[in-house]
Amino acid sequence: MTAGLKTIIYPVKDLTQAKALFSALLGVDPYADEPYYVGFKDAGQDVGLDPNGHSKGMTGPVPYWHVSDIRATLSGLLGAGAEPLQDVQDVGGGKLIASVKDADGNLIGLIQDPAAE
Repeated sequence: MTAGLKTIIYPVKDLTQAKALFSALLGVDPYADEPYYVGFKDAGQDVGLDPNGHSKGMTGPVPYWHVSDIRATLSGLLGAGAEPLQDVQDVGGGKLIASVKDADGNLIGLIQDPAAE
């Protein structure tokens, strides 16, 4: 079961430049501003900038589905033929993420918030 698409993460090469661009686009300051991730919240949407995204196999923006059981959802996707890109990882505060690639090369991200556990 999902709670929909609420997060999109962009792989970026120049975090400073990308942060300036998205600050101008969204008209808000980031809620998270770390060397490994910059995150914005606007109109109920999370927009993230990942300077390590390209090295993780991200070829463009990745939509993240918010799910209640990330391990079960990931297992179901793999069983349906998806290729694993990133296994379940805690990115802080109990928030779990994972990602896969479908047969057409589309990236699919998963997020489980700590409250969903």
